Amino acid sequence: MSATLSVLSLLETRVLGVLAEKQRTVPDSYPLTLNALVSGCNQKSSRDPVIEASEPEVQAALDGLRALSLIVETSGGRASRYGHNIERVLHIPTQSTALLTMLMLRGPQTAGELRINCERLHKFADISSVEAFLAELAERAAGALVVELPRQPGSRENRWMHLLSGMPVLDEKLPAGPVSSAPAGDVTVGEIAALKANVTRLEAEVGELRGLVDKLYVELGVTRS
Repeated sequence: MSATLSVLSLLETRVLGVLAEKQRTVPDSYPLTLNALVSGCNQKSSRDPVIEASEPEVQAALDGLRALSLIVETSGGRASRYGHNIERVLHIPTQSTALLTMLMLRGPQTAGELRINCERLHKFADISSVEAFLAELAERAAGALVVELPRQPGSRENRWMHLLSGMPVLDEKLPAGPVSSAPAGDVTVGEIAALKANVTRLEAEVGELRGLVDKLYVELGVTRS
């Protein structure tokens, strides 16, 4: 990443990702009001991690992004509206913005997953095209914006991660993927909430799987050991 661009927090990347996403998916509502932006940040689907950010927290993230010229604010009607300025500040094409957007909103993904998830933002002809733009982002003279992560056990493709929140810290005992990013200053309430929400979601999924297994045991007449 460019030395002139500060490391962004989780909420700042979420705000930036939402603005870039909604520009393509709901152009009639773009630029977004603060209320719409908060809703987009706290969206339950197509987000990883799921967060619960408050309006003041999102406003603080906007202020931080504005200082970096990554967003623009426009006045009109009864509320201010916000748009992103990614291409101009980072000097990247819209295809690369689409990839960064999905990485900011959904976390590390393979080139194949990115091609599918970017469908509404930009239709890549094939995986090779996705890989070519990822390579450009990773080899930028001004500083890499993405990094290819070590392959996970049993996976056929490597995942990619954005570097807007710093270089990922890999656990040597768990070489398959990142466990965190380089610290970006104080952890916000929204970031703590994001972690709690993600843990709650995972616990719920485990509970559902256990219930399904118990049901299968009953249907098969098998006693659990």
